[in-house]
Amino acid sequence: MSLAGKVAIVTGSGQGLGLAYARELARQGAAVVVNDVNEETAAAAVAQIEADGGKATAVVVPVGTSEAAKALVDGAVEAFGRLDILVTNAGILRDKSLLKMTDDDFDLVINVHLKGTFTCVREAYAYFKENGVAGRIVTIGSPTGQRGNFGQTNYAAAKAGIVGMVRTWALEMKKAGVTVNAVIPVAATAMTKTVPYFAKAVEADERGEAMPAFFRHDLGFGTADDVAGLVAYLASDAAAGITGQAIGAGGDRLQVWTHPEPATTDYREGGWTYEALQEQGAELIGGHLQSVGEEFLPLPAELRPEADKAAAKAGA
Repeated sequence: MSLAGKVAIVTGSGQGLGLAYARELARQGAAVVVNDVNEETAAAAVAQIEADGGKATAVVVPVGTSEAAKALVDGAVEAFGRLDILVTNAGILRDKSLLKMTDDDFDLVINVHLKGTFTCVREAYAYFKENGVAGRIVTIGSPTGQRGNFGQTNYAAAKAGIVGMVRTWALEMKKAGVTVNAVIPVAATAMTKTVPYFAKAVEADERGEAMPAFFRHDLGFGTADDVAGLVAYLASDAAAGITGQAIGAGGDRLQVWTHPEPATTDYREGGWTYEALQEQGAELIGGHLQSVGEEFLPLPAELRPEADKAAAKAGA
């Protein structure tokens, strides 16, 4: 089902995952508003989409404020006459462990990821309602927001908050026929390039080769293009019945994340007092503890970083 005649905004789409989403939307027929904070980066992205045969324009603005959100929606309408799709991808990282994280580190990440998603979605939804458009909103979450990750208090809070907002918005937007979902990407990015565990996958990708099957299948880790198809699908009329969901994509894997559900439920007449929990808490709660963080499979020997191989050989 084509996206011809549709108009999409993709925030943070000058490069990386955002550019992959913008190019795929354009490839499927949508006119795209590229967004970045750097004018040259945005212009290069527009040129690349146009070279692919697509239509694009750029709105250079830092996402976060209501004014930025309005500029994006106005830019779409001025350039292409309408708006049908919003993809909120813009984000930054300021990774530090809790005691080293400053107020600015926290506020900057929350402002771009969480508030930026809120302001852009609010502006787009207002346009959809006013113009009777059954729009499509695709937000971008993260495994960190689903599971947690060391050194990413700010990022985890923002990404978990985005999924929480998606569930709420799905209820509020249902009557208007607008869908809203969160995509949870697992792909090679500037951040994963710095993680030795992914070195062989990133190296293969940079050489233009297919990533080893271990990464693509076993880990569900792939390229930005592996995620872009899901973003474009959720933006299409074929996905009209899908809303309020967190859906993961990476490599050869697609996942639908569950909403949080109780792991166990117990009742006690009169309620759970301190004394009662002293007697039964370890059994009732401790017996159902949930794991936190991402758990990676051991790397096959041939995919281990060279430094690890050398260390293993030296210790043999």
